[in-house]
Amino acid sequence: MTETVLTSGHAITPTKPASTAPIVDAPFAATIVELGHSRPELVVVSADLSKYTDVAPFAAAFPDRFFQVGMAEQNLMGIAGGLAKTGFIPVAVTYCVFATRRANDQVQMALSTGHHTAIIAAFLPGITTPFRASHQGNDDLAIMRAIPGMTVIDPMDATELSAALRAAVDVPGPVYLRGQRGRVPAILSPPLDFRVGATRLLRDGGDVAFIGTGLGTAWALEAADLLEQAGVSTGVLHVPTLKPFDGEEVAAFTGRFRVALTIIGGLGSAVCEAVAEAGVACRLRRLGVPDTWGEAGPLDYLRARLGLDAPSLAHAATDLIASR
Repeated sequence: MTETVLTSGHAITPTKPASTAPIVDAPFAATIVELGHSRPELVVVSADLSKYTDVAPFAAAFPDRFFQVGMAEQNLMGIAGGLAKTGFIPVAVTYCVFATRRANDQVQMALSTGHHTAIIAAFLPGITTPFRASHQGNDDLAIMRAIPGMTVIDPMDATELSAALRAAVDVPGPVYLRGQRGRVPAILSPPLDFRVGATRLLRDGGDVAFIGTGLGTAWALEAADLLEQAGVSTGVLHVPTLKPFDGEEVAAFTGRFRVALTIIGGLGSAVCEAVAEAGVACRLRRLGVPDTWGEAGPLDYLRARLGLDAPSLAHAATDLIASR
């Protein structure tokens, strides 16, 4: 288990700066093959994207447990649902926008009914694709959070992606897992204890708080480093599981601050609900993709355009502090 540090009574999980963190090559591929050896009921179903979603090594290792359905995501989810209902643990792999928009009805009716274990591994989440709205799944967490019984997980880095995948195969029901492909930084140190539904405190502070998930948490850590250099004490809470959502922990963390920032969409809505229902007196600001279709471009460009790069996040934090 990763060593924790106690500060002000709170256990903090140590992190490495993203710029200097070790790089893990295809962590999803390594973990799914590892699970394939220990879980004979595990199968992988792909919609013509095995090369681009790091499941080709599983197909090579277990050709009888790999199913290629072609460019037919609705069929992908229907087949995965049938496999789950007959005793297998299917991992349906595609891009997040295809899983959540194109195949939403099949996800709900075929995959999510019956309370059988099934995993949707969704790659190119959010603005990580260089393409426009056709491939940008900025609404995927909000969509999946609304499905009854669906567990929703958004890992931050290579370490957490592997740990979350290992945990997902034991969840008694459908799981939506955001994936990162290729070379992924390991900001958290392995081995990591991943508990579905648990939050993770990464920074303690008193002036401003960031509540993040997935890559957004890594970006919040970058901003926190800038703010600390400027003398602004910053807290960062990582929420890898959006459902089940630990609203009590989020509200308790937010209640320690006068101002806090989070992300527009599934996480931001969940945070606002938790804070409002707990009666916490904290001013929240949600950042991210506004009410518009996304632009195309490299991730660094899109982050800067949307105010999600480290300097912009730090500026948003100091501006929010000043507004109080």
